[in-house]
Amino acid sequence: MKKISPFRLGGTLYMPATRTDILDVVFREKLPELRSLVVCLEDSVSASQVDYALSNLQALLEQIDSRGGCAGNGPLLFVRPRNAGMAATLNNWPLIGHVDGFVLPKISLRNLHEWDTAVSNPALAVMPTLETSEVFSPGAMVELGEGLKASFGDRVVALRIGANDLLGSMGLRRNPLETLYSTPMAYVIPMLGGIMGAQGFSLTAPVFEQFSAPELLKKELALDISHGLVGKTAIHPAQIPLINEAFRVRREDLDCARLIVTNDAPAVFKFDDAMCEPATHYQWATRIIDRAEWYGVREEIEDLEMDAA
Repeated sequence: MKKISPFRLGGTLYMPATRTDILDVVFREKLPELRSLVVCLEDSVSASQVDYALSNLQALLEQIDSRGGCAGNGPLLFVRPRNAGMAATLNNWPLIGHVDGFVLPKISLRNLHEWDTAVSNPALAVMPTLETSEVFSPGAMVELGEGLKASFGDRVVALRIGANDLLGSMGLRRNPLETLYSTPMAYVIPMLGGIMGAQGFSLTAPVFEQFSAPELLKKELALDISHGLVGKTAIHPAQIPLINEAFRVRREDLDCARLIVTNDAPAVFKFDDAMCEPATHYQWATRIIDRAEWYGVREEIEDLEMDAA
């Protein structure tokens, strides 16, 4: 399996497997700016529609196959099974190779072995979703991280943070006038960033559930990025360009990163009025370079225009 950069994800759109226009999105006939798509068989599909959704997914894969596979410049294509049992079935479908991987809902220490057994196809990448109550336990997250590495290794593209489910477990919902970071997620996200990030995992930013608050979304995206998160779940196509734009890299950061990774970089040097120390900043620099490869560079003049607006 070719390793997938988590920075390819951008604004990830979930579409119920019951939709009839998924093929158009896969081949960029709709939403050409979309970088990653999840065909969902879980929360967005009612129990009465599961059989139809599975049939629709099968038809989608057959249509993709008839076109010779997914387009090379199309969005990453993931499927979110309803549970590990469904994943085991999908894992063995002859045409499942047309998807990049599975999103694993409600992953936990209790069900990790089930998912490990179910998703045995080495060609399938995985994105486990952290959305159960044990996420609030740092100790449990250390164990889960170790278990995920043992089970899936490099097949993990990123860990997805299910903030709405986590808040729901406490009977909470975010204030529509504030970012997610005014909720208990202000504890959870840095904790996960530290524990899972230190184990080598990337984490994606939770959904922003307001449809018409672009400025608040931009504010939340800035906080997501400052916490080291990559990509963000989108609930509407209008959010996708805002998410992708937020992940563009400042020219100064890219220039600094390139200096840090050079073989002859000094042990300590000054750049843009800041101390740079390759021994400690090297990983940051490689992530900046990778991010710039997928999103491009935002020049200083653009920053000034955005501030003026």
